[in-house]
Amino acid sequence: MKMALASVALAAASVLSAQTIGHPLRVHVTDASGPVAGAKVALGNVTATTAVDGVAVLNVPGEGGDLEVSQDEHQPFHMRVGLTQKTELDVVLLAKVENEEEVTVYATRTNVRMQDSPLHVEVLSKDEIDEELSMRPGDISMMLNEMGGMRVQTTSPGLGASSVRVQGMRGRYTAFLSDGLPMFGQSGAGLGLLQIPPMDLGQLEIIKGNASALYGSAAMAGVVNLISRRPTENPIRDFLINRTSLGGTDGSMFLGQKFTRTLGATLLGGGFAQDAVDRNGDGWADVAAYQRGVVRPRLFWDDKQGNSAMLTGGVMYENRVGGTMSGSVLPVTGKPYTEAVLSRRYDLGGEMQRLLQGKYVVMARFAASDQEHRHEFGADDVEHDRHDVLFGEVSIRGGAGRNTWVAGAADMRDAYRPHDVPRFAYTYNAPGIFGQDDLMVTPWLSLSGSARVDFHNVYGTFFSPRISALIRKSGWTSRLSAGQGFFASTPLTEETEAAGLARLQQVSRLRSERGRSASADLTRSIGPISLTGTVFASQIDHPVYVDRGAAYQIFNADGPTRNYGTELLGTWRKAPFTVTGTYTYVRTSELEPNLGRTEVPLTPRHNLGLVGMWERGGKSKIGLECYYTGAQYLEYNPYRDRSTAYVLFGAMAEHKVAAHVSLYMNAENLGDIRQTKYDPLLLPSRESDGRWTVDAWAPLDGRVVNGGAKFIF
Repeated sequence: MKMALASVALAAASVLSAQTIGHPLRVHVTDASGPVAGAKVALGNVTATTAVDGVAVLNVPGEGGDLEVSQDEHQPFHMRVGLTQKTELDVVLLAKVENEEEVTVYATRTNVRMQDSPLHVEVLSKDEIDEELSMRPGDISMMLNEMGGMRVQTTSPGLGASSVRVQGMRGRYTAFLSDGLPMFGQSGAGLGLLQIPPMDLGQLEIIKGNASALYGSAAMAGVVNLISRRPTENPIRDFLINRTSLGGTDGSMFLGQKFTRTLGATLLGGGFAQDAVDRNGDGWADVAAYQRGVVRPRLFWDDKQGNSAMLTGGVMYENRVGGTMSGSVLPVTGKPYTEAVLSRRYDLGGEMQRLLQGKYVVMARFAASDQEHRHEFGADDVEHDRHDVLFGEVSIRGGAGRNTWVAGAADMRDAYRPHDVPRFAYTYNAPGIFGQDDLMVTPWLSLSGSARVDFHNVYGTFFSPRISALIRKSGWTSRLSAGQGFFASTPLTEETEAAGLARLQQVSRLRSERGRSASADLTRSIGPISLTGTVFASQIDHPVYVDRGAAYQIFNADGPTRNYGTELLGTWRKAPFTVTGTYTYVRTSELEPNLGRTEVPLTPRHNLGLVGMWERGGKSKIGLECYYTGAQYLEYNPYRDRSTAYVLFGAMAEHKVAAHVSLYMNAENLGDIRQTKYDPLLLPSRESDGRWTVDAWAPLDGRVVNGGAKFIF
């Protein structure tokens, strides 16, 4: 009996001892390339560091605990470890996305880290912007065109005006902002896109899908937010000189200086010019001539305690001329024809941020811009117009527990004055209130809900909601989003930008356009590889349609415009190499008069891109690129109803030849793909809207080689 009691007591003691002391755990830490040395392994208050073989040994407490494995170059690992856990554990760490921890996105209004935002925001970093700067230093069109799901479409072959189509939606639905301010007017459609130099950009942010809940009527397809460079502790002195094989010359500078600990300023200045070029010898300028000057100073104040202010102003002047070359005439009329536009833009904007009670951020923003144009469509057809925008906004941001919220009010006045065709003049006032709440439900689930109510003086009251979700689980990241918004219809479209308003007939009073969109994406990083897949869909009710058939008319279509598709993005990074592949499938349709539902013209279903970059020590880089554009539906083209697919190849190289000097060379469209190799650009007779050219569905300039020098002091 005593022996039995002793045995029971001994067993109980053994169990108690095990619960108190625990057991040793051998943790083997690896990544895609092998063992990870120097990783910190923590279990409760017990810590250890992995050796060169990736192994760390530590004791599991009797009650178990949370195991955490961390290392600077990898994503952290978490799991629960109990007493009955096995004595050996294999942990595979995933590589961090490059610069992920440092990237803050501002277009979301809550200024969160990119990986923590339920709203999907694509970001182009300063290093990527510098690469694009070597390819096209005069404007941001190429930078946007090489991003998945976005297409820069030439809307005026005579002048080169372009439009940014986000996931198949027309350019007028995309809001272009500078530090969150509407400084550029309707730059998503027209010449504005070609008048924004990228040298002063520190970051580019893109929201795809209906973002009216965040930014009102101008953002029904998405938002492009240009984040400016800030002055640093060391003075910035950047200069660039560029020359192209087609007679283009670019010169720009960016200066930055801190005057005191809290006060600094930057200055962007540039001059850009292009000669008129006739690539196929038909007497028509395939590349329009222009001269453009840009000046933009910025003043920054930041006390490093949550209070800051920014003030900016800009002046842009451009004279752009196309049409027949000097000494040439139109074959049909036997007379020369000039297509030209003189543009002037003046703007002023700023924001002020103040921290209250250590937990609330109050922000006030304002912007004012004035754009003046003189359009010439032949010697006898000249149109003058003026476009003014006034904007003001006040908001407050705060947090409570797992919530981060924003609430505010804004007002925008948009006035258009076409002096020669006053019947198309309008003045829109749209005060509104908005709110947003981001909630971290669990460590793996975050939600964001936003809503806006706009009180439009012409079209009435609109409610624009949007909801997004971020899900992170077992190395997978997914974002889901859906939103609704509106667009205040105007006579300014891709078609009227190219042809003017004098011949345009308005069948009836325009109605507002309403839009809905939804998207879902899934991302996984495996070692040096990152993969993202996205599906999206949208619908626009009462879309404004421009008919260029027997008559040149504008009206609201009876049926909706619909589009859906998918995007695939893959990136492989293994120093010194980076390879990025993109694929976009877009299916769009609209209701055309007398034809029924057809594809939206100039919207290829398939776009494929592959870019490879080699970089050594920040001194040398070599890049290769290849882009495939699928067939496009065409309208009002007497030569064909559908374009042919084409492939563009390019290459670039840059080398730092001295401490402050880098030389570069870039070649675009090495195969010299040109639309005029397939069909004439000129029409056999003038269209009802007055145009003499077909729409551009392929490059008009062909092969272009540019080179230059960057000076950084």
